[in-house]
Amino acid sequence: MTTFETNGAFADNYKFLIGSILPRPIAVVSTINLDGTNNVAPFSFFTAVSAQPMIVAFCPMIRSSTGAQKDTPLNILREKEFVINFVHEELAQKINLTSTELPYGEDEFKFSGLTPIDSEKIKARRIKESLIHFECIFRDRLNYGDHPGAGQIITGEVVKIHVADQILENGKIVTSKYNPVGRGAGNDWIRCDSTFVLERLMTSQIQK
Repeated sequence: MTTFETNGAFADNYKFLIGSILPRPIAVVSTINLDGTNNVAPFSFFTAVSAQPMIVAFCPMIRSSTGAQKDTPLNILREKEFVINFVHEELAQKINLTSTELPYGEDEFKFSGLTPIDSEKIKARRIKESLIHFECIFRDRLNYGDHPGAGQIITGEVVKIHVADQILENGKIVTSKYNPVGRGAGNDWIRCDSTFVLERLMTSQIQK
């Protein structure tokens, strides 16, 4: 087994992160810019944190190209809210377009051909074509530096959930109907179209 030190170039560490943590779910985060325009960007460092309160987290890094903070965290820290939109396979091409580094204030909804719709509890808009939306209020931020490659953890409390009826069955989301996708290394995307079952050995199972 080959070993590597982690005190070299951040790009080397990044390649091991994205090549090892697979597949990574994608948070497509929509926010409001300072001038009131929409902002949309995908992040694959994303996870659940807590069920009650319902907390999710994603980790935007400092731009490697400019060393600047990305628009999404700037908007969240100012507006204290955001929407997480989820990705299914049929939406992947348009979501990929939202990763384009547009000038600040240029609307990623328009650029990618996605449709903005109003949220119910916050100002940030949702992606109509997405099958699941989480309306979130900003909760916490942990910052690990202001240099290229440095990351941060942004958490949000989910205050409203929207789920398309066609992927619901008995109040649960059905994976085969949802057809989610994840990110892999480099330009890889991963289909989640095959599952297998292993019974959990714990006494209490919430998902049953």
